[in-house]
Amino acid sequence: MSEKIYTKNAPDAIGPYSQAVKCGNLLFTSGQIAINPATGNVEAQGIEAQTRQICENLKAVLAEAGCTFENVVKTTCFLDNMDDFAAFNAVYGEYFTSKPARSCVEVSKLPKGVLAEVEVIAEL
Repeated sequence: MSEKIYTKNAPDAIGPYSQAVKCGNLLFTSGQIAINPATGNVEAQGIEAQTRQICENLKAVLAEAGCTFENVVKTTCFLDNMDDFAAFNAVYGEYFTSKPARSCVEVSKLPKGVLAEVEVIAEL
């Protein structure tokens, strides 16, 4: 049996999906982009600022599920431009200090023209 997770401290879903789903002892988040949950808009400019907003959004979803970044076991990261990899990593590393497993790929386009998207799997 699964349980949907929702917090007003992260952006509302912009499609037919949940912010996260608990299933057994795992939490699966949907991809987070740099939407400011207070306004519903992408306000952060540049990869560093957008990555920080993404991580803050993930932090809120994890907290709602009773988790922190320490519970994260796997991330999947999508970058609009792999040339942003080092700058993305610098901010990402501030949040994911436990160094979970990760995939990071360049994609041709992301929602709302953002520069990155990140989803996580956490152990509850």
